[in-house]
Amino acid sequence: METALRKLQRKSLKYKMVGMSFQNAPVLVTGGAGFIGANFVLDWFETVGTPLVNLDKLTYAGNPLTLESLKDNPNYTFIHGDICDADLLKRLFAEHRFRAVIHFAAESHVDRSILGPKVFFDTNIGGTHQLLNAAREFYETLTGDERSAFRFHHISTDEVYGTLEPNDPAFSETTQYAPNSPYAASKAASDHLVRAWHHTYGLPTTITNCSNNYGPYHFPEKLIPLILLNAMAGKPLPVYGDGLQVRDWLFVQDHCSAVRAVLERGKPGETYNVGGCNQRANIDVVKTICALLDELLPDSQNVPHSKLITHVQDRPGHDRRYAIDATKIETELNWKPAESFESGLRKTVEWYLANQAWVQGVTSGDYRKWIEQNYSAREVQK
Repeated sequence: METALRKLQRKSLKYKMVGMSFQNAPVLVTGGAGFIGANFVLDWFETVGTPLVNLDKLTYAGNPLTLESLKDNPNYTFIHGDICDADLLKRLFAEHRFRAVIHFAAESHVDRSILGPKVFFDTNIGGTHQLLNAAREFYETLTGDERSAFRFHHISTDEVYGTLEPNDPAFSETTQYAPNSPYAASKAASDHLVRAWHHTYGLPTTITNCSNNYGPYHFPEKLIPLILLNAMAGKPLPVYGDGLQVRDWLFVQDHCSAVRAVLERGKPGETYNVGGCNQRANIDVVKTICALLDELLPDSQNVPHSKLITHVQDRPGHDRRYAIDATKIETELNWKPAESFESGLRKTVEWYLANQAWVQGVTSGDYRKWIEQNYSAREVQK
């Protein structure tokens, strides 16, 4: 069997032999087997198509089956590895001479960060540090057009800004950071590292802070897929507290197009907020999913699915409201979301109904164990 390193060397030689320009050199995507990363990789080959290397550790939320359609694509390379591995990163940059880094890799679930914060600090802070170092060392070897073209793009979250009161203005790029969970704190730290590597070392970085993503291939511990799959199975639909926590919902393919816009037209050193312009209370999201399932599965014994809604004890430090002001990316980069919440959610529900094999593949024993750990001790609220 060909080793991963030999595969890298062979592909690198191919790039040199055909005389590819740097603009057609590979991009590195970290965390490209996770929810947003995998959607980005699939979107990349539908819209751009140039070589892409996907580096993913394949933790519980990384699913290579999501990218099965790319297995025979000569422009796609998957590397099973960790962004905390400095030696691996150095080899990857040397072999592939990436023209850009798109950094999705992160531990991302607030509930998991509450139960076990260390891995969030190791990956989100330590891993980002190692990736920035590798990118900086490579960037310092570049000259001319290659140096001008190189970009390091970091994907972050609106949770770094903290929480909003009902009448507060939406988060802008100048909103002061005030993270309230271990997850948010780890992402805030990684944002600060990226900014520091730009201002101190001149690395051409950009950052996007996005609102809550949803769509196909979402790991079913997050709100929308959890509610959807529980409802289909006739299980309780756990809603934290009163369910009036408000989030701005962004269809994942709109997020992908925003990242490409920043990669192509964004200014180094800048941050761009990406939102779906769809603020919804969690309870309203759950009720909308129930109504869609009533429509699409009229013969289900669980109709009306809303009868399964169960309010449970809220999680510690639960932020009340997030909202994104996306004016900057809309005006400077001419980007807007293509999907409304209604159209995006319908596409999401229809995708899950049509892809039960994928769902069964990710809802393993480990997943069921996590759901039991997170929800079994929460008291049901009357």
